[in-house]
Amino acid sequence: MTTDRSTVDFLRLNDLHLVSKLVSEELRLGLHTSRRTGVGAEFEQYRHYQPGDDPKRIDWKLLARTERHMVRESTTESNRQIRFLLDLSGSMNYTENGVSRLNYARIVLASLAYLGFRQGDDMSLFALQNGVVRQLVTSGRQAFQKIIVALEQAEASGEWNPTEPVLPAFGAKTNEILIVVSDLLQVSDEWISLVQSLAHPRREILLFQVLGDQETDFTMTGFFRFTDLETGREVELEADAIRETVRQKAGAYFEKLDEGLRVPNVRLVRARLSEPIALVLRRGLV
Repeated sequence: MTTDRSTVDFLRLNDLHLVSKLVSEELRLGLHTSRRTGVGAEFEQYRHYQPGDDPKRIDWKLLARTERHMVRESTTESNRQIRFLLDLSGSMNYTENGVSRLNYARIVLASLAYLGFRQGDDMSLFALQNGVVRQLVTSGRQAFQKIIVALEQAEASGEWNPTEPVLPAFGAKTNEILIVVSDLLQVSDEWISLVQSLAHPRREILLFQVLGDQETDFTMTGFFRFTDLETGREVELEADAIRETVRQKAGAYFEKLDEGLRVPNVRLVRARLSEPIALVLRRGLV
């Protein structure tokens, strides 16, 4: 039995393309119930012939050269459209124990994009920043490679500042899954309102809420200078004096968020920066 690598281990590799493959190998499952390989139009790989396989799928030229019975496998095209949405507000720069929320989000989305690529899904990438949804990568050929580059270049800054952000209309695909990675932190009901507005019978929404241990447990002691990562405002406080207040407000916030997101076809997965990413993705994909 293998142990899931830590996020710090992946960050040391400094190669998002490689990391996406490693996380996917740990998962050993995809966005659908199974990885659909068959007699599709796009060649994917060879595998050894097994009893019951159609002899027509044997590569006879390869047999003549290597004396090995190998079957050609290819992926069937998916009818699912996957849209990734990355929160790029300033609070995504939050860091604990050497792991920033933005880097964690990058690996989550890169790993899911790799799974989608392996399954032949139609994928695109969007960013939410300063209340505006921007399309970073359009669907089409080489979408996976373009998503990796866009994730590597993405920078978080600014306030959430919602201005009724919207996604482009549905395409010709029959189903859509919207995968959002964010801290889902809100001043009032911004995220709840956005998700509720995006909910649709033909759209499945999967939300990954990434938080630090201190944001949920708040075990800090002593005096600290706290900085608002979106506005830059600073305040010095004694952690012990505000601990219970912070915990109570956090609990009320989680309860309100959970209640507001109890919407058909919407699923919320809460992750901590200290958790192995493969473990978090398993919770979201099973």
